[in-house]
Amino acid sequence: MLALVVGGTGFRVWQQARQDDRTKADAVVVLGAAQYAGRPSPILEARLRHAKNLFDRGVAGHIITGGGRRSGDRYTEAEAGLRWLTSQGVPRDRVIVVGEGSDTLGTINAVAKTALDRGWHTAVIVSDPWHSLRARTMAHDAGLSAWTSPTHTGPVVQTREIQAKYILRETAALLYYRVFNAPADDIGVDL
Repeated sequence: MLALVVGGTGFRVWQQARQDDRTKADAVVVLGAAQYAGRPSPILEARLRHAKNLFDRGVAGHIITGGGRRSGDRYTEAEAGLRWLTSQGVPRDRVIVVGEGSDTLGTINAVAKTALDRGWHTAVIVSDPWHSLRARTMAHDAGLSAWTSPTHTGPVVQTREIQAKYILRETAALLYYRVFNAPADDIGVDL
């Protein structure tokens, strides 16, 4: 039974990673990743580039950048996202910064609260493909009607070995979340 649950969850992680839903929404949500002195890491930049593309295509009128800061950081992941997006021509008043959360669950909960406080109920979540199912599940649990449009560029999707590692990690993280209703971002590989 355990093998069936783990295998089925892994299949769903893989399957959701291939879904790219660009249905109109209230906001595009970019989940944070590392930033260095206000400059997005390659993983975060790939997410931001994809979110900008969705915004430019009219999928949503606003982009929410999410993610807090690590000890000693001057900028939050969300602020680094704002800086990158505005440098690429996205109007400042179209970017909502939610600089909270040190893991996916904390970020999703803060983003959902901000969105719902604005009267927004729908969101397209941008992250890495393998992270899509867990992020969408958490968003639904936080009260948002959400779907995913993952980025298919950046370091997370470069080789089959990296992809397999992330599928295994996200399978474990999703199962952990489902059982304990707690984040599991530090399982396996570092995002």
